[in-house]
Amino acid sequence: MIMDPLHKEILRKHRLNLSNQILIDDTIVQFLYQENILTDSQVEEIQAQQSNKKKTFRLLDILPTRGPRAFDTFLKSLEEEFTWVKDKLLQDLEQQNVLAQSPTNDKLNIPEATLQAVPSDRHFSQLASQLGAEWESLLLDLGLSAGELYRCRADHPLNMHGQVLAGLVRWRQTQGRRATVHRLIQSLQASDIHPSTLNEVFQ
Repeated sequence: MIMDPLHKEILRKHRLNLSNQILIDDTIVQFLYQENILTDSQVEEIQAQQSNKKKTFRLLDILPTRGPRAFDTFLKSLEEEFTWVKDKLLQDLEQQNVLAQSPTNDKLNIPEATLQAVPSDRHFSQLASQLGAEWESLLLDLGLSAGELYRCRADHPLNMHGQVLAGLVRWRQTQGRRATVHRLIQSLQASDIHPSTLNEVFQ
């Protein structure tokens, strides 16, 4: 059995924040091992990483492969020392459940043909102008790796618009015809960016 796709999405969306906010060395990893979420070899693999950030990234890579109990057990592991992190994840999960129950297109005035189209550079530039710090969460949800995000930042230092635009173009290059406006909307929702942002871009 696999992890609930919504739980997987929450972990992916909060990947960067989690790597900065939690320390996984002792309580978290040992609790997950105790609850049979992690195996001996997985614990060793996580602990072998050189920094807490890398250990957290490795844990977040492993968790979605550990079945339907993994997400809830991970939340329990946060109860003692990282309650505020757990509360944030639960709050986001509740918001995503509400979004999932309301049709996306009801909030949008974008024609179906446009939703299925691949965005142009002009569209990407307009969208990049409207995004703030949440752009990294958006691009991670679209499937870019942490390494690709790093290259976007390195290639365009002190220029957030350039960083976002480079990431969106990279997503279109890797996904081809699957890089649709509709797919963008799904990731905007997953990143807490209201999809109506796209109304202005695609009018």
